[in-house]
Amino acid sequence: MLFESVSYARAGLLGNPSDGYYGKTIAFAIRDFPVTVTIYESPEVEFELADVDGHVFGSLGELVDSIQHFGYYGGVRLMKATAKVFADYCRESGIDLPRRSFTVRYRSSIPRLVGLGGSSAICTAMFKALMRFYDVRDRIPKEMVPTLCWQAESQELGISCGMQDRVVQIYDGVVFMDFERRHFERRRHGRYTSIEPEQLPNLYLAYDPARAEFSGIYHRKLANLASADRDRVMAAMNEFADLAQRGYDALLAGRPGEIHALVDANFDLRNRVFAVAELNARMVAEARKTGASAKFAGSGGAIVGTYEDDRVYEALCDRLTAIGCRVIRPVIAPASP
Repeated sequence: MLFESVSYARAGLLGNPSDGYYGKTIAFAIRDFPVTVTIYESPEVEFELADVDGHVFGSLGELVDSIQHFGYYGGVRLMKATAKVFADYCRESGIDLPRRSFTVRYRSSIPRLVGLGGSSAICTAMFKALMRFYDVRDRIPKEMVPTLCWQAESQELGISCGMQDRVVQIYDGVVFMDFERRHFERRRHGRYTSIEPEQLPNLYLAYDPARAEFSGIYHRKLANLASADRDRVMAAMNEFADLAQRGYDALLAGRPGEIHALVDANFDLRNRVFAVAELNARMVAEARKTGASAKFAGSGGAIVGTYEDDRVYEALCDRLTAIGCRVIRPVIAPASP
């Protein structure tokens, strides 16, 4: 009995730069960059190491480079934390699990530490794999799964993160998320609405591998800023939520052309409130010189935006490649059942 489960990278199109503040956001799952978790029955529970989980390095310099890009831990701790949260939830919910053990491993093609949801993809793929392995997919409400995956990182591992990544990696496709506070605190999840990909304008994604940084660093900086100047930060979060709502309304009304200005406004607001690092802001500036819109896809290192036609896309590729970025037209993963 062997199962494979897949989660994808994600890009935040509109809304909060960090969605842990009861706001709104639109994001989509990127089929180009999957994480695959493979699980099968075995005599004991075993987590196999991936490349970034290893402890053998060719030199001291290679060790330092690995730590700078991937931190001191790889993906195995994420799978362990997810397995614990899964087991705890099943026990608390009265879900009896079959008495069998497993071996599990993962493979990731998501560009690392550029804000595309690589760690959350490991968690969500692991949770999907566990639900299949123990045959409990119909007993855990879909809307609760992102919350449980979020708890694996935030509560078990102490990683500062929001809900957006896990939601779109469970629902796939394009999702509008409303994390209104009273609803979230009462039900432990937000309101999640799928959007047809055909309603979107032309999208591109670009990322700079040299800008790699653990996303928790950004989330901690934001938390510190919110603590020091909460009124200012919460006012900005309300503005971000309004941009996401306006984008959702425009897409439903068949006005995709309005997304261009909203994307630019989203980044301008973030830059005004949170002072984006110059090298990250350069990606956005170069993209805008072609006539495309641009904002961060996540915590930094990758941008997403809209473009009018092939001429603009070719100009985008030229400018962004010249500063070390890779550019794609993302394929949106189909919405999950």
